[in-house]
Amino acid sequence: MKKLYLIRHAKSSWDNPEIDDFNRPLNSRGEKDAPKMGRRLKEKRLTPDIVVSSPAVRALDTCKIICEVLSFNKTKIIENKSLYHASEEEILRVVRSLRDRTGDEEENVLLFGHNPGLTDFANRLLEEKILNIPTTGIVCAELAIRKWEDADWGCGKMLFFDFPKNKID
Repeated sequence: MKKLYLIRHAKSSWDNPEIDDFNRPLNSRGEKDAPKMGRRLKEKRLTPDIVVSSPAVRALDTCKIICEVLSFNKTKIIENKSLYHASEEEILRVVRSLRDRTGDEEENVLLFGHNPGLTDFANRLLEEKILNIPTTGIVCAELAIRKWEDADWGCGKMLFFDFPKNKID
């Protein structure tokens, strides 16, 4: 079974209007929320097999912080420029292009991206009605496919939806 973790980048800074959108860094809240959400994933005993991120600074920094918490080798992060402000169709193409691990039917993929495409993608993939994946929000989907290339709309079911302001019992 394939599991896809859709993770929106943490809160970014708008303090310097001279920095273009691609290069915006995380703000202090984002720097606190990213490790917090990484710890929540670690509590679920998540071991990522593949990690793919938009190369935008705020997305890649969020990715690196969470990977550090999960003890995932940051040199294995795959940067995919197609994820920068991608539409749901483009995200589907990225997911379909993932390489299957030989002999491993259970795979955990973390995908870091941006709204509105990430929320739109989650809704179509899972046939859900998520209004918004907030910053550092995570949607975990179990996909009823054997190969990533078979990913399609409606092939997944949501296992959980978590975000920094979510109160966990």
